[in-house]
Amino acid sequence: MQFSQILGHQETKQMLLNSVRQNHVAHAQLFLGKEGSANLALALAYATYINCENKQADDSCGTCSSCTKMNKLVHPDFNFVMPVTTTKNVAAKDALSQKFLTEWREFILASPYQGLNEWMQHIGAENKQGAISKEESRQLVKLVSLKAFEGDYKIVLIWLPELMHPFAANALLKLLEEPPAKTLFLLVSQSAEKLLATITSRTQIVQVRNFTEEEVITWLQQNYNTDQTTAYQVAQLAEGNLNAASNLLSEVSSDYFSFFLTWMRSCFGYKFGELIDMSEDFQKLGRENQKNFLLYALNLFRKVMLYGVDANLITYLPPDEMKFVQDFSKLMNADNGTRMAEELNQAHYHIERNANPKIVFVDSSIQIAHFLRGNY
Repeated sequence: MQFSQILGHQETKQMLLNSVRQNHVAHAQLFLGKEGSANLALALAYATYINCENKQADDSCGTCSSCTKMNKLVHPDFNFVMPVTTTKNVAAKDALSQKFLTEWREFILASPYQGLNEWMQHIGAENKQGAISKEESRQLVKLVSLKAFEGDYKIVLIWLPELMHPFAANALLKLLEEPPAKTLFLLVSQSAEKLLATITSRTQIVQVRNFTEEEVITWLQQNYNTDQTTAYQVAQLAEGNLNAASNLLSEVSSDYFSFFLTWMRSCFGYKFGELIDMSEDFQKLGRENQKNFLLYALNLFRKVMLYGVDANLITYLPPDEMKFVQDFSKLMNADNGTRMAEELNQAHYHIERNANPKIVFVDSSIQIAHFLRGNY
């Protein structure tokens, strides 16, 4: 993995590059970001840069012996610890990270933005929970006692250290307190609050933000050849999570904005006959699309309210949606905006619990029509 393969995050990349150039590489670093963020990707790119034999000004060279091995995740000085569990092919005594390295490489090379649920499915864990066992800590102690074979550093990347057994967490703490020479620990976490405070305090924290909507759109277009409309609607729902964005691609099958615009116009015009007809179309969307549409509507309402406060708060919208936001903001105020948001939340809640979608849609339409006209 190279920094150039990761969209945005220029400040974080520069900070990591400077730490290597200035020889201020902390022995333990915590890459903290939500699922679907660039925390794992940045840790991989950082590890690649550290052991690169021909470092460039802003990235690893990508072609030296070290980079070639790192890009395949087979470098002898790059080690992984990740949550695992028993499977049909792996007994309890063998449920250690080393047993799953082949699957791990396949998983990460496919996408470094996937989450724990996808990892458990990939190894065939069925309904079992993944964890980093106490036996894993014994293997870790043995691992760090060895010297680096080829690179300047022996690097240990621990994915989701918050899932460590208490015994393993305490063993890691001891290693962080008395780190072996030329050994780096890169912890990639989504929930720092679940880590031992003593572990967090002994790491240099690298805060990794979510991707922006523009970055999600670009990523979808580059990796999935997604059209602009679909990419934008997925980005609205994904909230900066590339893992969610890739999953949503298979669910978003309608032009949400066109449907939403017609819906709002019919509500404002008290055209209840049209709204009843639209409820048929809403039902045809299917359960997941219905939920996603309501989330999209909520997100657009939020932007309408933000525009009403300060137009500069809206950083990016396609022209059609920007015009809608500008026009619709004239009908909105703190009172009816709050009521409409609550109504959409309730509709989403009922759809999730398998309520009749036609009834939910018609009921919400009547309420929204009254809110838009100030009848409440």
